[in-house]
Amino acid sequence: MAATIDASRIRRVVPTGAALGAEVHGIDLRAVDAAAFHAIHSAWLAHEVLLFRDQHLDDDALIAFSRRFGDLDEAPIQETGQRFVEGYPELYVVSNVVEAGVPIGSLGYGEAVWHTDMSYLPLPPKASMLYALEIPASGGETGFCSMSASWESLPADLRARVAGRRVKHDGTYNSGGYVRAGVTPTDDPRAAPGAFHPIVCVHPETGRRSLYLGRRRNSYVEALDLAESEALLDALWAHVARAEFQWEHRWRVGDLVMWDNRCTMHRRNAFDPAERRVLHRTQIRGDSVPRGG
Repeated sequence: MAATIDASRIRRVVPTGAALGAEVHGIDLRAVDAAAFHAIHSAWLAHEVLLFRDQHLDDDALIAFSRRFGDLDEAPIQETGQRFVEGYPELYVVSNVVEAGVPIGSLGYGEAVWHTDMSYLPLPPKASMLYALEIPASGGETGFCSMSASWESLPADLRARVAGRRVKHDGTYNSGGYVRAGVTPTDDPRAAPGAFHPIVCVHPETGRRSLYLGRRRNSYVEALDLAESEALLDALWAHVARAEFQWEHRWRVGDLVMWDNRCTMHRRNAFDPAERRVLHRTQIRGDSVPRGG
């Protein structure tokens, strides 16, 4: 059992140099005291994404650390494979591995488009953690985008166009492009399932404003005709997709990455399907609906 960590050991919070993200050095996440947790939480709010390398977490330890941030959601139902780790309904398996003809997890090996986790729900999760167990030699990198930095540099004309507006976060497709269980696809985003959230949200803990878009496919801006909605969303997505708002993480076994779903998006690069990639994910339940501002 690792010894309790003194908070002074996490002095080294090293920013990535990009618009978001920092690496936390010198801490074992199996043993975090109250002071160390406070420092981690503060760093997370400041940098939006945190990386912890060289961790040695079993499933119980991953769940225990995740629960420090709030109640956990159960793993979402996905297109194929096992929904969660046996006996741990909170642990979602992200993997391309197939054993005895059955996928051991979900999301495969293809590219995953920009998205915010589960934003199609009325009360989306506030955070996600992803822990690397097996990693391919190349590919599978995860990119992150700061939606607060995107908002802060949004041109005045676009700010005026989104003021007070809400966007539908589509619930038809997941980030791998698969239709969610029980959903009938439609090409009309106005008829697609999903929740409306403010395009500009105020972070409930930091007070910082950010764009909140979810994912592009089947989105719809409330009260606009379809052509106006598409034009506005195209302009917003062209802005947020700029490299200056992004940071890309190249995984190693033992990495744990946590991100704030309230002010970030993420995506994944494709990788060789012949190589194994296995990660376990937890999701911290939301405690406040997205609030406009």
